Amino acid sequence: MQETYDFLKKCGVFFIATIDGNKPRVRPFGALNIFENKIYLQTGKRKNVFKQIDINNHVEISGFCNGEWIRIEALAIRDDRIEAKENMLNNNPELKSMYDAYDDNTEVLYLKDVKATISSFTKDDVVYKF
Repeated sequence: MQETYDFLKKCGVFFIATIDGNKPRVRPFGALNIFENKIYLQTGKRKNVFKQIDINNHVEISGFCNGEWIRIEALAIRDDRIEAKENMLNNNPELKSMYDAYDDNTEVLYLKDVKATISSFTKDDVVYKF
């Protein structure tokens, strides 16, 4: 799990794909966190990405950095606990100007049933499952 988190942090910006009806949707993300030994993402309840995940929580994440890329298949599981929201915001203070753990918009989701593959043109794939 740590290797996956570290790779995404190193990327800075990574991309999350969701399903919108029968169409894929992809958007950039940057905030993530480890809380209770799980990788967490953050978004807003009013955003389409959350609405799509709420209907179908299968997501794919991809990022590229230093000639390597990561592909992640996972389920995004909502965690509505204040502790999870506070931890995310405390570890990503840039979000605090837009979100608050006690507002009606902040959503945090952890990744479950993760298969992360790190690839490059010069090395064999490395696969992590957690």
